[in-house]
Amino acid sequence: MRIDILTLFPEMCDAVMSESVIGRARKKGAVEINFHQIRDFAVNKHNQVDDTPYGGGEGMLMMAQPIYDCFNKVCNETGERPHFIYMSPVGKTLTQERVKELSKLPNIAILCGRYEGVDQRVIDEIVDEEISIGDYVVTGGELPAMILADAVSRMLPGVLSDSQGFIGESHYSSLLEYPQYTKPVSWHDREVPEVLYSGHHAKIEEWQREQSLERTFLRRPELLEKAELSEKDKKILVKIKEKHSMK
Repeated sequence: MRIDILTLFPEMCDAVMSESVIGRARKKGAVEINFHQIRDFAVNKHNQVDDTPYGGGEGMLMMAQPIYDCFNKVCNETGERPHFIYMSPVGKTLTQERVKELSKLPNIAILCGRYEGVDQRVIDEIVDEEISIGDYVVTGGELPAMILADAVSRMLPGVLSDSQGFIGESHYSSLLEYPQYTKPVSWHDREVPEVLYSGHHAKIEEWQREQSLERTFLRRPELLEKAELSEKDKKILVKIKEKHSMK
């Protein structure tokens, strides 16, 4: 898969995406991530890519033409038009399900906004989708873009050493992940649940599933509406609801 990030800070993005799991995946060719300097496509001698908004208001807006030309360069490089995403606080909130869908595409491009955002006309002209990482605002689109690129990349074959590395994680199956523990068995008078070092794999899996269901019920009950639940899961949830209704 190829991911292209259009930004005013390509060096910052490249530095982060060259480390750890994603950095190793890039080196071995499991994912291709490129960064493009929007300022290279400025249409004036001062390399200005922003201007004051019509109608007044504070701050500056990124101009349409440099973004448009930068995206065209990406299209020429890939030989096809990538699915183009603008990281925006007015977009739909990113979910693991959307991450899985995006990971199946051959190419995606991500636009990082700055200042007060970008000229609406370029969004209307070439952006396919607007995505938000949550109901809050950050100083620019670079961190959200890297979050999206990281989330999509780790779903690709060869990025993680084992697909189980993400299958059991929170949100992958619309459930929150069960609690996890490491050595020592006792710490500050808190004990690791005995079942986890019993060696009985079936009981361990059963405990993990029950914990995942209980944690989701207590913290994010709305996720249960989307989760694929077996009849056994539903019976466990009835017991969990009864347990907590008595508290």
